[in-house]
Amino acid sequence: MKLPIYLYGHPILRELCHDITADYEGLDKLIADMWETMYVTDGIGLAAPQIGKDIRLFVIDAEPMGDDFPECRGFKRCFINAHIVEYSEDTLTETEGCLSIPSVHEKVERPATITIEYVNEKFEPQRETFTGFAARVIQHEYDHIEGVLFIDKISAIRKTMVKGKLMNIAKGKVNAGYRTVAAPQKRK
Repeated sequence: MKLPIYLYGHPILRELCHDITADYEGLDKLIADMWETMYVTDGIGLAAPQIGKDIRLFVIDAEPMGDDFPECRGFKRCFINAHIVEYSEDTLTETEGCLSIPSVHEKVERPATITIEYVNEKFEPQRETFTGFAARVIQHEYDHIEGVLFIDKISAIRKTMVKGKLMNIAKGKVNAGYRTVAAPQKRK
């Protein structure tokens, strides 16, 4: 089932998410729905907060980026209870976007290499090291489960330049091309 994407300004996107157990109700269906939602929205990653869940779960299929970034070829994973345990000192800067912040794309500097521990959809423990764009996509989705958005990592001047767009997104005044849930609006 295609799920709506929660937009910038919604409080769920700022939640620190919690680990889950293998008996989390409806987990298999939730993961399947996340894959479907990610593909329908033309995303390469989707985190649980983006669909209104405060759990440490995200899915990534970076294969579409494989022509430009060889490390993304065949890179498709489900990450549950993920924790990044190592970051490299060297960094890379690339442009990022986000399904929860449609029409905003900004350059973000991130560590070039990371090591992450997680369990897969079978709850088998994993520890992997990723580099380049694959590491970037993981860090972007990982930030979501930590309550962080990519716009938190851009310069103050760039934040000022996109402030109007962000305000409109927070009010639901954006045509994302997919179903969305806007932030609750305060009554005057």
